[in-house]
Amino acid sequence: MSGCDAGIREFELIALAALSFIVGGVVLMNILLISVAERTREIGLRRAVGATRRDVFVQFLAESLAVTVLGMVPGSLVGLGVSAALPRLTPIVAIPSWEPFALALAFALLVRTFFGVQPVRRAARLHPVEALR
Repeated sequence: MSGCDAGIREFELIALAALSFIVGGVVLMNILLISVAERTREIGLRRAVGATRRDVFVQFLAESLAVTVLGMVPGSLVGLGVSAALPRLTPIVAIPSWEPFALALAFALLVRTFFGVQPVRRAARLHPVEALR
């Protein structure tokens, strides 16, 4: 394989990873938007009894982190399991290392922050009286 072919393959893998992160971010954002819509009364009640916008913001940001981690941990474990089983089942040699997992964690948290902020801001900006109607 020539150097040009390797560069094209690398670009394809980067594009596939970027697309996966975008799809994951959109899914996370939709989950959070649904959560905010279904819990409008709860948010209004919390705000009416003294919760600040920051309290609501932190609550929903923590929930988006939990959703991210709950998706990332099983996915990482499946990837680690496949890379451990691959040499036993095929002639392919796979040597797992911690760097890809750390990079995946960093990107997952970046995607969570980027796509999770808009629904969280929407929840924090709800006016208590309007939310309780």
